[in-house]
Amino acid sequence: MASEIKVDTISEKTSANGVTIDGVSLKDSKIATANSVDSDAYVDGSIDAVHLSANSVDSDAYVDGSIDTAHIGATQVTGAKLNTDAISAQTELAVAPADTDEFMVSDAGVLKRIDYSLIKGGDNTPAAMVILASDQSISTASWTKVALATESWDTDGTFASNKFTPAVAGKYLFTYGYSGDVVDDAERIDMQLYKNGSAYELGYLQNSGTGTNTPMGNMGAVAVELDADDYIELFIYQNSGDTLTLYANRTSFTAMKIAGA
Repeated sequence: MASEIKVDTISEKTSANGVTIDGVSLKDSKIATANSVDSDAYVDGSIDAVHLSANSVDSDAYVDGSIDTAHIGATQVTGAKLNTDAISAQTELAVAPADTDEFMVSDAGVLKRIDYSLIKGGDNTPAAMVILASDQSISTASWTKVALATESWDTDGTFASNKFTPAVAGKYLFTYGYSGDVVDDAERIDMQLYKNGSAYELGYLQNSGTGTNTPMGNMGAVAVELDADDYIELFIYQNSGDTLTLYANRTSFTAMKIAGA
């Protein structure tokens, strides 16, 4: 029959390290021996937020790796218990993310972090819209650069001296249009984009008279691939035999980068 000793209180008297009972050291009402408490000693789910932060049991007293998810109560790990380097909803981001801001993603089941710069969508800039500010006289039988001087917008300062220079390589969509004097017979007005000083064939428009006075106007759109230092200009031609007028505020040119192209 095993021996049994019953006492009301066991108190330390002289030992600075407390008292030891069957290999378990007690000091100041706490378990002080490292790796002496296994989480299996707890009822599943009994470790709540209060006890996660309490300092009554030193973490060195637990068997390494013994606190598992079964012993942590549901909803007990809150944002307040997370370090600031953990992804959580503790702080609102009230502005657009910076390129180096990070998100958590599952890569084939493996959680990883990724910079915003790698997943954000592109935008349609650089972009510009300019119009003819005042009527422009167009001489007959010669190509004349359209004096587009008034900017409605220019996101990156890429339109100057009547030409668009993107500064960023890519594919760009251009739209352009005009309105001008009437022509008759087989007279015509042509409009064309020029790339780096030469006619860009895909950017060509033509209107011809029909034998009676015909108000002239047309609009076109074309995509052009550009290097950063390429430039685009807008030219117009007419063969009426007289000087014709290109109308202000009815002649325009727009450019925008095609995102993702």
